[in-house]
Amino acid sequence: MASARNSQRTVLRRIAQRSYTEWPVYDSTPLYDRTSLAGLESDVRVVSETWFDHDEHDSIDKVICSFPLAYFIFDAHDCYTATTRYRMGTLFRIFVLKECHGWSHEPALVKYFYHRPELCKQLNLGTVLDQSTLWRSWHQRFSPELRETVQSAARTILIKEQNADVSVPREPERSLLPRSDDVNESDPNNRDFLDKTGTIAEYVSRVVFPAFSLERGDGCEIHENAYWSLQTYLGLRENLAANEGARSFIHESTRERTPLGHAHRDHIRGLSIEQIREMYRQAIRHLIDEVAETEEFFRAGIVAIDITEDDPFTGDRTGHEDEIIGTKEQTDEYAYQWATVQLVGNAVPLVLDARPVRKGESRKEIVEDLLDSAEDLVHVDNVLMDREFDSQHVLEMISQRGLSYVVPKRMQTSEKAQAKRLFQCDQDRYETDRKLHLGKNEWHETTLIYRRKENSDTTTTGSTRCS
Repeated sequence: MASARNSQRTVLRRIAQRSYTEWPVYDSTPLYDRTSLAGLESDVRVVSETWFDHDEHDSIDKVICSFPLAYFIFDAHDCYTATTRYRMGTLFRIFVLKECHGWSHEPALVKYFYHRPELCKQLNLGTVLDQSTLWRSWHQRFSPELRETVQSAARTILIKEQNADVSVPREPERSLLPRSDDVNESDPNNRDFLDKTGTIAEYVSRVVFPAFSLERGDGCEIHENAYWSLQTYLGLRENLAANEGARSFIHESTRERTPLGHAHRDHIRGLSIEQIREMYRQAIRHLIDEVAETEEFFRAGIVAIDITEDDPFTGDRTGHEDEIIGTKEQTDEYAYQWATVQLVGNAVPLVLDARPVRKGESRKEIVEDLLDSAEDLVHVDNVLMDREFDSQHVLEMISQRGLSYVVPKRMQTSEKAQAKRLFQCDQDRYETDRKLHLGKNEWHETTLIYRRKENSDTTTTGSTRCS
């Protein structure tokens, strides 16, 4: 028993020492309090992930019995008003255990406890609960929301245990948000998509809002989450300005008071880029905790770095000349440019970080900054980039990190000549090793691949660098 307590303290100490982990979550954000089921689910995720990293922890029973619940107030989710024999915290642990094993009915749970008196002792059960008590507690005492939290907690524990290569009593379901089979995903304006905005907004409020803060003082009449709800509302609709969106949001929201468009815009503009990036990264960590439980996330490891150009800027850019720079087409127009890094391939599509492209910055600085963020969040194996990142110094920096890369090469005279020879020889693909000069007798070794574009009847051939 002393060993179990020591290992529990070790796990909680590890969690407390992580600068990027908020636990318990209710104490770190005004969005949650000690009755918030979403906060409880977040805490289960954090503790169970660290729990199974411990060498002595290979049992679901132990994590369920040891999980800290003293801070959580179950009264708001207790449908009974009279005094009862069994405490809600104890019942919560029992039903999480039942859900972990996948038992549909109470007899299997009763039998399990009957043969494990030590487990009953750890849960402070004087005797094994009878079937009728268990049935009434689940169906009549637990609120529907609490029952959903039990199922979510069990699923999370199973997945974290399986990820740690510990045997599990049943295979957990790994899935993302519920998706309807009759949605036409190729049509973003489909009404079915718009009907799902409520589900998306609810999901965002639970996972993302806790990471964001406007740092307002106490006593504000409009709750801070109303601003983030409005921002979500604007983001889910195309070309909707703040003022017009705020007016529409009044009728869509269930809140008594919502922000005015100009007030919302002033609050968002008051945040620095550094603040937004840090809050965004924290939100992505929360989101990764959830998508890490999906089968798709196991195929992660490939990231793509890209620069996106905004619409031409037509206002006064005085004082912002370093951020509102020229366009890619080298016209006389100006525009914001944003560099992003995101998971691609068969993995869950997820933008890990975004940052403005500033005047005077090198492509190497941009890629290095984005890779720092990406590798802090996920495991990265391969980096995909556009042709504008075809620089020997960028490629060398990526190789020094132990990563491979694929980047289209700029077609110079020699590459065009080689492409013409391949076409004349009716050859679709050709590889050759190259050394790129870094300066001071230093070289970067790379592989250059020529490949004819599909269905091409001309000399059009693409060349790609890879490592």
